[in-house]
Amino acid sequence: MNPMLTSRSVAISAGHGAYPQSPPYSPQECYPEYPFRSGPRSPGPNAAYAAVRQALQLLELDTDRSLSAGWNPLTGIIKRGDTVVLKPNFVREFRETRPGHGDCLITHGSVIRAVLDYAYLALEGCGRIIIADAPHNDADFEAIARIAGLQEIQDFYRRHAGFEVEVYDLRPERARKIDGVIVGHEPLPGDPAGYVRVNLGLDSEFAEINHLCHRLYGSEYDTSEIRRHHHDDVHEYLISKTVLDADVVISLPKLKTHKKTGMTVNLKNLVGINGNKNWLPHHREGTPSQGGDQFADDGLVHHMEQRLMTGFRRVFPLLGPLRSVIAGPAKSLGTRVFGDTNNGTIRSGNWYGNDTTWRMVLDLNRILLYADTEGGIHDRPVRRFFSIVDGVIGGEGNGPLDPEPKPLGIVTAGFNAVAVDLACARLMGFDRERLPMLKHAYREHPLPLCTFPVDDITCCSNTPRFQGRLSRFEGPGFAFAPHFGWRNHISIGG
Repeated sequence: MNPMLTSRSVAISAGHGAYPQSPPYSPQECYPEYPFRSGPRSPGPNAAYAAVRQALQLLELDTDRSLSAGWNPLTGIIKRGDTVVLKPNFVREFRETRPGHGDCLITHGSVIRAVLDYAYLALEGCGRIIIADAPHNDADFEAIARIAGLQEIQDFYRRHAGFEVEVYDLRPERARKIDGVIVGHEPLPGDPAGYVRVNLGLDSEFAEINHLCHRLYGSEYDTSEIRRHHHDDVHEYLISKTVLDADVVISLPKLKTHKKTGMTVNLKNLVGINGNKNWLPHHREGTPSQGGDQFADDGLVHHMEQRLMTGFRRVFPLLGPLRSVIAGPAKSLGTRVFGDTNNGTIRSGNWYGNDTTWRMVLDLNRILLYADTEGGIHDRPVRRFFSIVDGVIGGEGNGPLDPEPKPLGIVTAGFNAVAVDLACARLMGFDRERLPMLKHAYREHPLPLCTFPVDDITCCSNTPRFQGRLSRFEGPGFAFAPHFGWRNHISIGG
């Protein structure tokens, strides 16, 4: 069987310090297997590089040559000549209500650099490595790349390896916003390989709620677009062809809380392989009694807000240049009347009753494993997958866009996204049975995401605290503060 479906081992490398501050984030120590022994070293400690290296060692990869000059831990995953896509979490360059990114928002460049070096080693100088993501619809990709030090990493590889590391923003357009209100769009180059429509049909998680798909809301005001792509036996996504053309995808998520799914690690990270954000269902409009999950209860004020917003979304796009003038005051008035989404008010499916986003997330994970380069669905995985999670500094609270830093010193790794995410949930102190994204990820399905009992997941670690069967872990883990819409619902021990 394919290890992506059967591997129940998760590495937890713990006890590592802060990130290095100087790109291109070379290691401080010249490890025996390091491919650039004559190149420059980090001027200070690089705990992230050491953590990635240790995680690969803990998984017992290439054990016959472990930690020797010939050690090549990813050689069983990556073959000479492969195309390898590194998929970080590049959600956005700034937080909603706090200054900067706090090192808790996006995958740190030092983790990317360490994985890149081991991928390059496995390619033996022949193949492609692509760093790619489709971040939030209003994100500034150039700013994200500067924060992550991608230019310096690319320059390092050109100088010391004569190798071009490709970097792509997979979005075809970027939204222009004023106070969070979309007032227009600007075109972007997008995926140079283009996009592929992939229809999961009745294998989609939405097939069982087709009668509610007329309520789906995507990422923007035009709800007719999302509903054209999700109805009856049509449940389709616009997937990056660069991703579908890859032989190997290595997921490099950030360990964070999430307002719509409780947490975001590997499974949620795949939202970034879809080109058009408005094809992605995020919630169903309406209150629970109406079949919606937009709000957490059936209060009269929610019915009023829904009716007003429906009218606003219909009229606002027609206002042309006036949108830029009206956006700020309209947002300010809405916040005063109906509450602030960043400060205790639950709307837009930002709560534990969101029954929509987890379905979209699992659909995308099945597409990554089972869809070929033209979008055809197979009955077995068609590409290889590996995961390394950046938890050196995690994000808690109002994630994924406005988290607080959570220093952990952790890097996790594994072949199966579900196993790694289950381990990460336990480290965060979250109950897997109360996270629909996880609970449904390991249930029986024609296109399974894992084929083992979840109680068989075994962690290998450099510390006894995280060694052994995941089911035997005790205590609240790192006790992440959940998003307020999930508070008092998912944390182990209350």
